[in-house]
Amino acid sequence: MAVEGKNPDVPDSCFADRIGRFLDLTQPERVALAALEDRPRTVRRGTPLVRANDRGTELFMLRRGMLMNFVLLDDGSRQILGFHFPGDMLGWPTLAFRSAPEALVAVTEAEVCSFDRAALIELASERPRLFAAITAFNQMERQALVDRLAGMGRTSARGRVAALLIEIRNRMRRVDATITNRFILGLTQEEIGDATGLTAVHVNRMLRQLEEDGLIAREGGRVTLIDEDRLAHVANYIDRNDAVDLTWLARLR
Repeated sequence: MAVEGKNPDVPDSCFADRIGRFLDLTQPERVALAALEDRPRTVRRGTPLVRANDRGTELFMLRRGMLMNFVLLDDGSRQILGFHFPGDMLGWPTLAFRSAPEALVAVTEAEVCSFDRAALIELASERPRLFAAITAFNQMERQALVDRLAGMGRTSARGRVAALLIEIRNRMRRVDATITNRFILGLTQEEIGDATGLTAVHVNRMLRQLEEDGLIAREGGRVTLIDEDRLAHVANYIDRNDAVDLTWLARLR
């Protein structure tokens, strides 16, 4: 992913591009992040990068495609915790647990780069400002999960589906600025249901209801957000990205 005005001599880094939208990174900081992305590999849809209870020491940078993380419940059902897009750093539970409490699987064909968790120790020592920025972005992911959990407890089924549609579109648009109100969702109704606590049948009904209300349109796998203001109201959606503040890190440069 190229960024206009970026030094062509600095190695490419999706994560550096993402942080760079909020913080002016130095060339050495970009080089340090690029070093975490020097082992790319392609994974096919449905391929698990991490299985629950796996023992591992790796984290991952997502460079292309979509991944999801989820837990399997005692009754065999699946709760999807989040969907991830290029520029996301994944695998954080390996920092705290001997075995993975959640699974990480490719939703589409994807390109990921793996690196050992020990690399973060070196990064924290040599680039403390950069490590603080990484920690801040991890908190952004945490807040997205908190918002989703709050929505599942307080929002209607229609609102949960609406919120997921807005979130997926917004995440896609941060990677590809050409995306407007029309996008390829790339999720099955079962996956939407596992992310919102609904059955696939209920998801189908809620999507039809959103269409009948004139809020969205669907055609050939594409979703169009027709009335985004009303849709956001139905979803009780908050775009936390607008509130990100890393200005305190600028002073540490």
